[in-house]
Amino acid sequence: MVKARTSAAELVESGHVRINGTRETSPGHAIKVGDVITIALDRSVRVLKVTGFNERRGDAASVRVLYEELGDSKRN
Repeated sequence: MVKARTSAAELVESGHVRINGTRETSPGHAIKVGDVITIALDRSVRVLKVTGFNERRGDAASVRVLYEELGDSKRN
């Protein structure tokens, strides 16, 4: 969703991320397979379901198979 871990941490700390419907403000919060993550980005909201994890960090293409896109909506 973002290119750097620091950007992801900023999104969480500023309250733009929900895990299973609950606003998360701690970037270190653990997630598990099956969790639903809602992310408010710019003028859209992305809803993702975690389907797996990689042993190592990878490129964007390898990450796309680790979540299922549940929704994408425009914010007003």
